[in-house]
Amino acid sequence: MIYFEDLEVGAETYFGSYEVTRDEVIEFARKYDPQPFHLSDEAAAKTHFGRLAASGWHTAAMTMAVIARHVVEDEQAGLGSPGIDELRWTKPVYPGDTLHVRGKILEKTPSRSRPEIGSFRTQTIVINQDEVPVMRFISIVLIRRRHGPEGA
Repeated sequence: MIYFEDLEVGAETYFGSYEVTRDEVIEFARKYDPQPFHLSDEAAAKTHFGRLAASGWHTAAMTMAVIARHVVEDEQAGLGSPGIDELRWTKPVYPGDTLHVRGKILEKTPSRSRPEIGSFRTQTIVINQDEVPVMRFISIVLIRRRHGPEGA
């Protein structure tokens, strides 16, 4: 199990990859972001996308899938997240792309009010198969400390 104390500022992690499929792009768009350029090649051709493009929110969901699988497999003592900062979609994501997700720990802070937990901030970068960045954000993650208040 990886706890707050095990984290090192500056440490970088490769979380894994995700292959973007046409069917999934359309399915996500139908449910959550039904804008024409996420649903149809013809509609997308009339925009700056040029062809069917994934929703930015779909890109975020695919990224979360990669990170969550890694964290579960790595047995991190994570407790969720209160949010993200500076989310940017820098390039479109298209069916056929392979997304690669990397993170770097920027800082870590023990909780003042809850000694059994801490938090850390991670800069996440998502690049495609051509090493072009398509999304970035900074996340705040809550994580258990190795010892609770009685053993800290």
